[in-house]
Amino acid sequence: MPEGVKVIAQNKKVRHDYFIEDTYEAGISLAGTEVKSIRLGKINFRDSYAQVKDGEMLLVNMHISPYEKGNIFNKDPMRVRRLLLHKTEINRLNGLVTQKGFSIVPLSIYLKRGRVKIELAVVRGKKLYDKREDIASRDAERAMQRHMKDADR
Repeated sequence: MPEGVKVIAQNKKVRHDYFIEDTYEAGISLAGTEVKSIRLGKINFRDSYAQVKDGEMLLVNMHISPYEKGNIFNKDPMRVRRLLLHKTEINRLNGLVTQKGFSIVPLSIYLKRGRVKIELAVVRGKKLYDKREDIASRDAERAMQRHMKDADR
């Protein structure tokens, strides 16, 4: 990540379960207490996804814990949140999801110049054999590194 960017949370399971076709950066519409809670890292977006409804991109299933000192200003932790994208990007993503069977999931949440941003990925699901291939190639890479390290001694 470039300078001035602080990663708050990453969804590493996405890289294991899906092929990532494309990524987008989006803003997210939040309340003040939600931003404070995110800054503390009290967020869970493992099973969350984005969908287009009425021309708007919405993030579903993201849990932001209520801020401890927020009292009456706290919002529902599981509420649907609006993502801020250009209309052309929303239309392009909607076309991919409806026609080609892709999904849109969040990869990471970070602060960029004081604003909360979310990295969205257009993904295609992996089959079990694809996951096994990834694991096998990763193990082979580790074995090669280990062998090279032993050869240097």
